[in-house]
Amino acid sequence: MASLKSLMALSRRVLQTLKKQTHVVYIQRTFILPRLFKRADGRFINCGRLSSSTAASAEKGEDSFLKWFLLLIPATTFGLGTWQVKRRQWKMGLIDDLKRLTTAEPVPLPLDPHELNDLEYRRVRVRGHYDHSRELYVLPRSPVDPEKEAREAGRLSSSGETGANVITPFHCTDLGITILVNRGYVPRQKIRPETRMKGQVEGETEVVGIVRLTEIRKPFVPNNDVVRNCWHYRDLEAMSHVTGAEPVFIDADFRSTIPGGPVGGQTRVTLRNEHMQYVVTWYGLCAATSYMWYAKFIKKMLI
Repeated sequence: MASLKSLMALSRRVLQTLKKQTHVVYIQRTFILPRLFKRADGRFINCGRLSSSTAASAEKGEDSFLKWFLLLIPATTFGLGTWQVKRRQWKMGLIDDLKRLTTAEPVPLPLDPHELNDLEYRRVRVRGHYDHSRELYVLPRSPVDPEKEAREAGRLSSSGETGANVITPFHCTDLGITILVNRGYVPRQKIRPETRMKGQVEGETEVVGIVRLTEIRKPFVPNNDVVRNCWHYRDLEAMSHVTGAEPVFIDADFRSTIPGGPVGGQTRVTLRNEHMQYVVTWYGLCAATSYMWYAKFIKKMLI
């Protein structure tokens, strides 16, 4: 009981002291009480006074920092949207360049390897004959649809139909060298040469194709199986070593298709162009966050 009475007496004295204080500040529905210490004579002293003007300044400083910090969100999304606009312009220009190269008039195939390196996706014309005894098969492959390729580039999904691209050594009589020609796509049941004998063209013929360079194996793509003649990517050095041809590779165009043989025109141009979706997304976020920032910090000041 004595302790309880002492506690109640102390509480009364604290309340009386607090009533005399003029620096109790109400900030965001929370009371900031001064820090009290008891002296030897039993009196309390205030060691932690906080003036209302100091608290208001601190609150104002915090609001100002938050205000400008949150403005970074619409500014950043606006910058990302503008960057995507420029990326889209660059991608559209690149697609136009590829279309121009793959539809231009064919030129003779050069012998200089350095000159050939600058001609990827360029149409060339060669004349000679095929060596069907040394065919290579790149698989699995699906028939190329250029518009679909552009839409689905980079995706893991593919069409249900799969087969292989038939790569055949081609001896160029006018150049005196043997190159590799991707004759085109065949379904899985037509991979073996004896199932498509009508398409095994004999004698001298002219082929128009698109120059392709060697490929680097992408992640998750299996290694080429040279022993089983199962190729998964275009490794010109290994292919030329197996066939005895030069490391020169062209995709035969669709007009080079022989009835009953592989379907030409299998140049796979995988340039994904979805930048417009990113532009709409980033600019939409910029507009939404800009309005939220305006409603939070500007609109209430105008009311």
